[in-house]
Amino acid sequence: MIALTSAQSEALRAFAGTMIPASAEHGVPGADDALIFADMTRDLGRDFADVVTSLRRLDELAGADYASLTPARRLEIANQFRAEGGAALAAIVRVVLLAYYRDDRVMLSLGQEPRPPFPKGHVVEQGDWDLLAPVKARAPFWRKVR
Repeated sequence: MIALTSAQSEALRAFAGTMIPASAEHGVPGADDALIFADMTRDLGRDFADVVTSLRRLDELAGADYASLTPARRLEIANQFRAEGGAALAAIVRVVLLAYYRDDRVMLSLGQEPRPPFPKGHVVEQGDWDLLAPVKARAPFWRKVR
């Protein structure tokens, strides 16, 4: 398994905390919480290269080590990076969000049972199916197979 360097790990933790800070009002930890962060970095798998690319880009935008910036400056840089978009940004955001919403404390704060969605499943509120009408009315855009 490939692991982040200590500098990359610090930058990822700083980004995660900037993306989802702790909230006393809602009684939830930030994404930089020790348990959440340990889960986040346990196995980056297919996202490893994109996460490293994201961390490198954060340092470039900062003109310094992203983790060493003040919280306000980190937020500015994170917003610049978000405005750029791209696959690397999508990967680092996915990594942070998946780890954050796996945390029992976070799920309990949302009124959810802290468990996997299956085999019990979750009740999904029914929406307005008429919203799909434009999609259903659209002409097919695929080639027919012979």
